[in-house]
Amino acid sequence: MDLPTEIPNKAPNSHGHGSHGSHGPLNERILTSMTRKSIAAHPWHDLEIGPGAPAVFNCVVEISKGSKVKYELDKKTGMIKVDRVLYSSVVYPHNYGFIPRTLCEDNDPLDVLVIMQEPVLPGCFLRAKAIGLMPMIDQACILSLHLSFDRLSLGEKDDKIIAVCADDPEYKGYTDIKDLPPHRLAEIRRFFEDYKKNENKEVAVNDFLPASKAVDSIQQSMSEFSSETFTGLASDKLNCRGVANSSGRLGSSTTSLLHFHGISVEPYSSLYIYGVVLFAVARLFFPRGLARGTSSLAH
Repeated sequence: MDLPTEIPNKAPNSHGHGSHGSHGPLNERILTSMTRKSIAAHPWHDLEIGPGAPAVFNCVVEISKGSKVKYELDKKTGMIKVDRVLYSSVVYPHNYGFIPRTLCEDNDPLDVLVIMQEPVLPGCFLRAKAIGLMPMIDQACILSLHLSFDRLSLGEKDDKIIAVCADDPEYKGYTDIKDLPPHRLAEIRRFFEDYKKNENKEVAVNDFLPASKAVDSIQQSMSEFSSETFTGLASDKLNCRGVANSSGRLGSSTTSLLHFHGISVEPYSSLYIYGVVLFAVARLFFPRGLARGTSSLAH
């Protein structure tokens, strides 16, 4: 008797389909997944900051309102990791996270505290509106001086944008830090002054600044991110395997940054490389105009 030339599928399951449905055999799907050439989206690099930036912007929530767990972005993988449980008996007063495609002096994206009615799950992003800036010095050495000012803080600059959720009906009408009750501001300030005390770390918080200063800070950090991207593109060897650039401040290889602009990288001539650099910078500053131009060329 002749042997069958094909191996039959397993008997249909209770839903009337084969064991693998319409998606192909499991081993085939695994092989396809392993061999597919793709780069996972990175919330810092890949998420658009939004057309309304720097006044209204997208932000990624790392820590939910009411949480005692300090989550933070793992810059290498783009995932949200547990950093620690706070040592003090305090919880985050509002949702806390970062603004994508920004870069600050501490080599991190710009931090933002988002005031809204409800806690948001870590890893989600939302639209926020800047209403103020809280200047802060992390790991500060505070010196008491008998001069025209009370104290001098030396440490790492770690300013926080104070924002409201642009899609929360209770808060979306707020436009400036003065719109918040004084007690709310006192709570926010006290949290950041105290939350590291049991770790033997000092934090110096200065007076809140208006929305205009927050917008300026966001714009500066956006420019810093663009500048660092340009520098990385110009100096990197364009390694297509995405090996991390040890000198980069963005926690990712230049190749990965090229991919978030939708650019396929091949080690061609220097002319091609400069073209890629110019395209990436143009995409950062003129995303809409570039999209319209590309669309018209296609037609």
